[in-house]
Amino acid sequence: MEFVKQLKERAKANKQRIVLPEGTEERTISAADIILSEGFADIILIGSPEKIQSEANRLGLKHIDKATIIDPQNHQKIDAYTDLLVEIRKSKGVTPDEARKLVTNPLYLAVMMIKNGDADGEVAGADNSTGDVLRPAFQIVKTLPGISVVSGAFVMILNDKQFGEDGMMVFADCAVHPDPTARELAEIAVASASTARSIAGFKEPRIAMLSFSTKGSAKHAMVDKVVEATKIAKEMEPNLIIDGDLQSDAAIIPSIGMKKAGDSPVAGKANVLIFPNLECGNIAYKLVQRMANAEAIGPVLQGMAAPINDLSRGCSVSDIVNLVAITANQAAGNIK
Repeated sequence: MEFVKQLKERAKANKQRIVLPEGTEERTISAADIILSEGFADIILIGSPEKIQSEANRLGLKHIDKATIIDPQNHQKIDAYTDLLVEIRKSKGVTPDEARKLVTNPLYLAVMMIKNGDADGEVAGADNSTGDVLRPAFQIVKTLPGISVVSGAFVMILNDKQFGEDGMMVFADCAVHPDPTARELAEIAVASASTARSIAGFKEPRIAMLSFSTKGSAKHAMVDKVVEATKIAKEMEPNLIIDGDLQSDAAIIPSIGMKKAGDSPVAGKANVLIFPNLECGNIAYKLVQRMANAEAIGPVLQGMAAPINDLSRGCSVSDIVNLVAITANQAAGNIK
């Protein structure tokens, strides 16, 4: 796939240290082996060295010896990380004993490594829920200045090239925020436009704010939120090509877009779809991925102060490899 190949080539030119806290999980260790063989990132695996080596032997992996392996129960920086975590969380009353216990948790340890400058990015979630992955990230790394909401975008690569940009689209939020306000939905739209430009390479993001209504065809508070979010997003970025409320068929099918919203700059030709809540976004991307046999690359977390990305627990080995490539680009500054 040309898109993924380009990501890997850019990452290889400026290799970053990506930590995988689920180091003994089968898909994760298999992905690590591929990444190390292709050489586009330096990999840090967290887990029992004995278990990692045993799993590598069982799977017939040949490149795991190139990884840095960190035992979460016994590593040389446990005292330093404990002290740092106490300092970060002192306002929450975290004690040294509590902090020491937390930094033996691989998900906390991975984030502490990033905070301390010992790793550049993290990918997790093959074996842990989104909440468990993001909790330490929110507590320790936090969000970018001025950002109030973190969201998760997927780059969807479809076999049917009539949609989006030659079959490529961006979906958000499909991973993080259950029920954004109008202001938060606007922030997600603006952030997703940036992701569409910098990751997917869209010269002109065309953003559809999705609803069960097209241009006021239905009246409901949920529709009102989408309309208000569209207005706020235009105020935040006046040159943004965005429209809503739009139903999904009106957003992506030219004939339907013309019939339902003929004067819209987006209807029938959207390449970025913003869902009104997480329930809709998560259901939609998984249906498209499975039923249309589409490639779903991500989620790319938007708004974090460091590149920390979360996988679906149903992910494949290639999903992990691809998300590490994106994370490495984020860490290198290739993606903002």
